[in-house]
Amino acid sequence: MEAAPAPQPAPSPVEPRQHHWRDYVLLLALACCWSSTYPLTKIGLGSIPPITFISARSLIAAAFLIAVLRFRGLRLLTDAKAWKLFAQQQTINSTIPFLMITWAQQYVPAATTVVLASTTPIFAFLITWGITRHEPATLLKLVGAILGLGGTAAIIGLDALGGLSSDIVAEMAILLATVSFACATIFGLRLSDYDPMVVAAGSLLFGGCVLLPLSLIIDHPWTLRPTPEALAAAFTMGIFSSALGLMLFYMCLQRLGTLTTNAQGYLRIPIGVGLSVLLLGEAVPTNLALGLVLVMAGVAAMTVPGDAFRVAMRRLRGE
Repeated sequence: MEAAPAPQPAPSPVEPRQHHWRDYVLLLALACCWSSTYPLTKIGLGSIPPITFISARSLIAAAFLIAVLRFRGLRLLTDAKAWKLFAQQQTINSTIPFLMITWAQQYVPAATTVVLASTTPIFAFLITWGITRHEPATLLKLVGAILGLGGTAAIIGLDALGGLSSDIVAEMAILLATVSFACATIFGLRLSDYDPMVVAAGSLLFGGCVLLPLSLIIDHPWTLRPTPEALAAAFTMGIFSSALGLMLFYMCLQRLGTLTTNAQGYLRIPIGVGLSVLLLGEAVPTNLALGLVLVMAGVAAMTVPGDAFRVAMRRLRGE
């Protein structure tokens, strides 16, 4: 595969386009892939340290995508400019935030982690509105972001917020990771000229190779005795959360833009709760139904095109 033309150094404005229902199916698939992250991380951290765990899942994901690329008759790029972008994107979208959250999950309850991590769309909205202005940051999307946070609080339970005063360093690490995720969704638009699978494979390969020496020096992985459950969690996260998830992430960025792609963070909440019940035996919150309604309303507000919303309002008013 020949190197694609070098993209622009900054995110360019997203041209308005008519979204197809398949675009939103991809968004739902992305939410399903990434919603497994928290329960699988909890399982993996039982016997695998954070650096080794993240390095392993990244290298597993990269190997899987490289194999798929070869099957498709493609190969990784050799363009230095492309690899520079892959390295930058992987650093802010995976390596740094994943390390922060994985380390923090050793000290912060899962409920608090989900509440804090769900703020990514809010930061993406604020960065888009106040700094980049690369796509419309409408009032409707702000309302959607607020509704999504309300749904998150309802699902997890407002009492989860009561623990925010403890382990403040770990909680701040999760919050900083969400800011990094928000920046990654914005600056990931620079990679829109490349095949999403090539971007995902190159980025994950870079991230895994960067962390591997740290794993060897700090964790001494040859001395570890990971459980079968932890190994299964690392493998599953590598294939679904990292490989398929990152590929779908770049596809959604190209098709739906920054703010709509970030809306999948709210879809991950009900899916993640269900996986937590299935894999970890956690109890289902009694206010799950209310939370789901608010979450879906928030996602709808952030994903429905503004023109379609205005037409629907006129019809309701009988105009």
